[in-house]
Amino acid sequence: MHRLLILFLAFLFLSTCTFVQERYPTLPPGPYRATLELEYNPIVPNPKGAPIPEKTNLEFEEVTDGILPFTMDVVYENDTTFHIEMHNGAETITVPAENIVYGRDQNAGRDTLRIDFPVYDTHISAYHEENIIEGVFVVHYRENYRIPFKAYFGKDHRFTPLRKEPVADLSGSWAVMFGRGDEAPYPGIAEFVQEGNHLEGTFRTETGDYRFLEGTVQANKLYLSVFDGSHAFLFEALIKEDGTLSGTFRSGRHYITNWTARRDPDFKLISPDELTLMKEDIPLAFSFPTIEGETVSLDDPKYAGKPKLIKIMGTWCPNCREEADFLKEYLAENDTKDLEVIALAFEQYGADDDRSREVIRRYQETMQVPWPILLAGPNDKDAAGDALPMLNKIISYPTLLFVDRDNKVKRIYTGFNGKATSKYEEFRKSFDVSVQELIGAEASR
Repeated sequence: MHRLLILFLAFLFLSTCTFVQERYPTLPPGPYRATLELEYNPIVPNPKGAPIPEKTNLEFEEVTDGILPFTMDVVYENDTTFHIEMHNGAETITVPAENIVYGRDQNAGRDTLRIDFPVYDTHISAYHEENIIEGVFVVHYRENYRIPFKAYFGKDHRFTPLRKEPVADLSGSWAVMFGRGDEAPYPGIAEFVQEGNHLEGTFRTETGDYRFLEGTVQANKLYLSVFDGSHAFLFEALIKEDGTLSGTFRSGRHYITNWTARRDPDFKLISPDELTLMKEDIPLAFSFPTIEGETVSLDDPKYAGKPKLIKIMGTWCPNCREEADFLKEYLAENDTKDLEVIALAFEQYGADDDRSREVIRRYQETMQVPWPILLAGPNDKDAAGDALPMLNKIISYPTLLFVDRDNKVKRIYTGFNGKATSKYEEFRKSFDVSVQELIGAEASR
């Protein structure tokens, strides 16, 4: 009897194992700690960068230099279908099941995984076995641009599980300067919230914000990162004895610079309304094609006598995507009467490349935007300025033009202060005021 009981229990155990394997045929559900290896690579063209330790002489013993971590969860919707949730501070980004492909490489004898970020024209391609995923993050519009990627099941810390007592509470507003001696510096404002070792926040600049950053403070070092399928930002800094910050900022493998910061709640950037201006008070005019080849102009009967929002954007731009999400929500919740929206896309592949039309098509399908997206030119701010010569300059994607019924530009808002910033609510209210002024005004002709 005792032997039969042991055999029965062994059968139950094996049956249970078989059931779990069938239930989760690919990745086990739960938390993963993922990393991108951004270490400096001199083979990659980087005219603005240099090996940072040679410039700042900083040592970061808590984490490996150049490792950008983020956390994610594999969430099963049924026995075989799962989606992925990537976490950056207060933001959770869902990669739907239809963007995840898994299979078996028969030649290598290994399980494969591909995670697509179709809006940004990027993907992760990897092998997985046991509790480890290993592969590369690929940016299609950069030549031979691959960043090593790894993810470890069952780990939910971002930078480190260490709990070294911080030398300071960094919560508050900081005046920031980015740049090195051989490049033009540019200002920013850091907005930090610290609870113990945990640190969240963002950087606002005159061209937009750096999204939802999350990290840690360990003794006299700070670490922050974000990965959203496009942005791969890593910040590291030393908290100096005088209370200032000095560190490094990496964007993927293609850009690296220094940054310094000092506490200053009164520091201000140039207003987004004062950066891009009309050269003279003339009606706005342009003609650009849709991806189907149809030319759209403000002179078309569809737009005559109507107020308009003109979005200068790129499908590759996360700030542009957040602005689009905001605008979709606003249009759905408010009576905007006859307001029209037109997006002018400046794409990584240029205006005459079929790949630009394809990324716009995928963007429209994924984002479900109700406005037309015109292919206006390449992702080059000088070329964008040439395409819209009545503007003094274009320094940021996105840039939003508020255009009245006579095609006169009433307001130009450069960049986007998103939900990660303290200025989002201020932007939302001013946007509503500007739209109401546009739709309430009558045409002069």
